[in-house]
Amino acid sequence: MCGIIGVVGNTCPTDHEWLTAGRDLMTHRGPDDAGEWWSHDGSVGLGHRRLAIIDLSSAGHQPMHDDSKALTIVFNGEIYNFADVRRELTLKGYRFRSNSDTEVILVAYREWGTECLSRLNGTFAFAIYDDRLHRIFMARDRAGEKPLFYSIAGGVLRFASELKGLMANPALKRRIDPMALDCYLAIGFVPGERCILQGINKLPPAHAMTFDLTQGTSRVWRYWTLPDLAISSARTPENSEEALVDRLETLLEDAVSRQMVADVPIGILLSGGVDSSLVTAMAVRAAPNVKTFTVRFPGYVRFDETEYARLISRHFGTTHLELDAGHASVDTLPLLARQFDEPMVDSSMIPTYLVSKLVREHCTVALGGDGGDELFGGYALHSRLLWTANLVRYVPSSLRHSISGAATTLLPVGFKGRVWLQGLETDFRHSLPVGVGHFDSPTRKRLLNTPGMWASSFDRTREERIPKSSDLLQRVTRMDFENYLPEDILVKVDRASMLNSLEVRAPLLDYRLIEFAFGSVPSSLKTTKTSRKVLLRRLATRLFPSTFDQRRKQGFSIPLVTWLRGGPWKAFFHEVLLRSDGSIFDRQTITELLAGAAHGRANGERLFALVMFELWRREYNVAA
Repeated sequence: MCGIIGVVGNTCPTDHEWLTAGRDLMTHRGPDDAGEWWSHDGSVGLGHRRLAIIDLSSAGHQPMHDDSKALTIVFNGEIYNFADVRRELTLKGYRFRSNSDTEVILVAYREWGTECLSRLNGTFAFAIYDDRLHRIFMARDRAGEKPLFYSIAGGVLRFASELKGLMANPALKRRIDPMALDCYLAIGFVPGERCILQGINKLPPAHAMTFDLTQGTSRVWRYWTLPDLAISSARTPENSEEALVDRLETLLEDAVSRQMVADVPIGILLSGGVDSSLVTAMAVRAAPNVKTFTVRFPGYVRFDETEYARLISRHFGTTHLELDAGHASVDTLPLLARQFDEPMVDSSMIPTYLVSKLVREHCTVALGGDGGDELFGGYALHSRLLWTANLVRYVPSSLRHSISGAATTLLPVGFKGRVWLQGLETDFRHSLPVGVGHFDSPTRKRLLNTPGMWASSFDRTREERIPKSSDLLQRVTRMDFENYLPEDILVKVDRASMLNSLEVRAPLLDYRLIEFAFGSVPSSLKTTKTSRKVLLRRLATRLFPSTFDQRRKQGFSIPLVTWLRGGPWKAFFHEVLLRSDGSIFDRQTITELLAGAAHGRANGERLFALVMFELWRREYNVAA
């Protein structure tokens, strides 16, 4: 992976120092090489940090130009079908100077223009300056594995892989967007194009953008969407369960095979769960001497999956390494707050960072199992949602509304079952309950007891983003795929791995598997009230040893609730949230949350949300 940054404007911006500084703040994304290019009139500047994966020679240096010098690209990601696209372009008469996938994107754009996106299978965020049209073309991959932030002000476009790149600009006003903050406190991330800072946007997954230098205008559009579920009620050989398992195996085998291509050492992150174990099964078909890695956390037996990983490793004959992560120190939090420069709430970023740090000592690329839960219905919430929807059919809506209101009013934040009771008023025919929420609307209002800070926007934003489907499971898995996956899971993996200059790939997010999961797999083969990831488990039964426990579901987490009852974690949280120079959050509300945590209430992630936000705000000197 790499880091990209750029500035484009017909007013000939004098941003040379900012571009260089912003680029080098992302050195962790690309420690192997750095490049910078400016157009002859100074109206376009592009910067790049390189983590060399394909074609390690200087021929892969970026910014990269085509033969005519009319096109210039900066690119972050990997194109897994670049060899196929290259062959097609070669038949059309194009000649290549390197073996890099970067050059393939550049030539593909020259041949097909913005339609080149339909030809690319990979993870990417890139920008191409087209001197012929005096415009820049930017795009982000379908699932949103690679990030891209941008701002447009005064006829000038600035963009970067990480928000810290844009914040290197001393002229940038660092003010919190109250509507984004409301979303952050509610669900732990800022969805869609909005950013936690006013005046900054994210290019959403599966979107592209052009910016015209002459007019100073931009256009953003979605170039790919999830397919509708095309399932006939009649069972045919083509849509039988066995046929779907066969197709899943074929698609996954090809996706893993393509993602095993690299000119640097590569390994598999083997947790011992179904998803990463399936990736391992396919990896041994694609390459000899596959290396697998499992990380254990001494002293926390409940989070130790080494036994299951060993079973899979022995069965498939991998070279297996077990790494000790040691104890997670609270000192890691300021480091992660600086790296996750748009804050998000997921304490598993800590073990993800520790795992990435250890694995990077052995390889530069690692394949993982991300995406399986969103594509194939793997979360406990999915089964619970089906069970709840069936239950509430027999409960009058007025009674459900009263129960929900009573839970909000009478039960303290963090009380077990409170969020579930609040969700009972949901119209399960069209909407969705919040499910895993952090702070409800009344609590958010109390937390932001400062004029102008609270903007009640989350509920409206969320309703607008709920997919339109009569199938409840389709609705929730599509919601997860388009929101939780790109804004939490993939952000966590990208920032934590890139901080260690490790590239993590997700074969289950090959767009062909995504289209298969949402377009061909019926809900009954994803999740029922008693089973999850049904189709994936059918494939696992075919491939895994009979002693493999398929029903086990171990989340990648830390015992935060236990740590907050005493010791350094409790002391640190108190110091950050109750320090004398103040927090933007209401002190009384924070005190109540801390007291609840001390009594064992489930406030760990909630307090983590507030601590990480305050650490981030102070690190980057962001005004309320």
